Amino acid sequence: MFKTPQVVLFSRDLAHAADFYSALGFEEVFRTPAEGSPIHIDLALDGYRIGLASEDSTRDDHGLDPVVTGQRAAVILWTEDTPAAYSRLQELGARPVKGPEPWLDRLLIAWVEDPDGHLIQVVQSAEVTPR
Repeated sequence: MFKTPQVVLFSRDLAHAADFYSALGFEEVFRTPAEGSPIHIDLALDGYRIGLASEDSTRDDHGLDPVVTGQRAAVILWTEDTPAAYSRLQELGARPVKGPEPWLDRLLIAWVEDPDGHLIQVVQSAEVTPR
């Protein structure tokens, strides 16, 4: 019945959000319209797909009331080196929320916010020694 799950994040600046996620290694797999300012962009990384939807289009085209502020969703990115990933995200414009720290005695996690304020958690297995 169901297949190919995807999360869509609402954005005030789709081009900027797409550039940010592309810099993380996501590749664009869909855009509409094909020419001009996009209202929706899908990106994929390792089979995981996220969509970026324009706040205005979500409101105007679908009659919804998207929430575009606050910590309302989290993108989880696994890594081999949480401290390095945390630093890289900040270099790309993410805002730091919480630096790397152990969790559940088996993971090392850190938190940032993307340019639209969505949380991103970078996480690694604690068996991997960070730099």
